[in-house]
Amino acid sequence: MHSVSPYPNTVLAVWQLVLIAVVAVAGIAIWLGAVFHAARDPRPSAHAAASHAPAQRAADALAADGPLPEAGPLPAAAGPGHRTAA
Repeated sequence: MHSVSPYPNTVLAVWQLVLIAVVAVAGIAIWLGAVFHAARDPRPSAHAAASHAPAQRAADALAADGPLPEAGPLPAAAGPGHRTAA
């Protein structure tokens, strides 16, 4: 006996299956491209220009203010890992 399906015409056409496959492959390709683009090493000139300028300005600002005062040793009670009684 043949049963009647509650969902008629559930079979997809070939062009629909191809479209699903193309969209899935394109999505994965775009995602992988974005991951590799984000993970690549920056260009040396762009990296040097971006990192050197703020560091040089900070060094110039420190030089204009003079040297920083020397910090003395920490007292024994203020050392790392010291616990005080509560």
